[in-house]
Amino acid sequence: MLVPWLGSGPGRQGRIRTVGWYRIGIWTGRAPSAATGKVRETLLPDLGDKSPAGRGPAADLWRRTLAQIPTVFGRLAYLTSLRDSSTGRYSHAALTNVLGEEDAERALRHSHHQVFSQWLGFSLADQKADLDEYLRATGRPREAHYYRHLAPPTARDIERQLYLTDLETLLELLKFEQGGVFLIREA
Repeated sequence: MLVPWLGSGPGRQGRIRTVGWYRIGIWTGRAPSAATGKVRETLLPDLGDKSPAGRGPAADLWRRTLAQIPTVFGRLAYLTSLRDSSTGRYSHAALTNVLGEEDAERALRHSHHQVFSQWLGFSLADQKADLDEYLRATGRPREAHYYRHLAPPTARDIERQLYLTDLETLLELLKFEQGGVFLIREA
């Protein structure tokens, strides 16, 4: 169940989603419903650094890099690809050259969580539109096991549960819309 709420500041809004016994609030920025046909305004993550350096050339480089990826789900997949699964560390050569290894790793970890939270904050209709656009553009498979690992390591268990539930629901819906097999047993 989704319940709208207004956060502080201009244009800050979000959703409270009930999953099991938990209620979590997620800031969504401005993301008009997919039903309106309008293009969603998605926010690019910042580097998590409020110092002048975090708003300078490194932040511009990072925003330009992510702006090349048209979907939030695509950004989530990209950020996951920057994480070494054996060490758990993130790396991006250009960002490391500008910020240094530790600051770049921290910024990438922060961005991954921001993008994940942004995707969770979309309505199911907006998630579906975003995921469908990603799948059409990339030609990637429509099976959930390819995308189960996209949650950042900083995500809470309830956020992972919400992500996986939404993902599996959306992929099944997209398969059905594409003429997927739907069996009905005869009595």
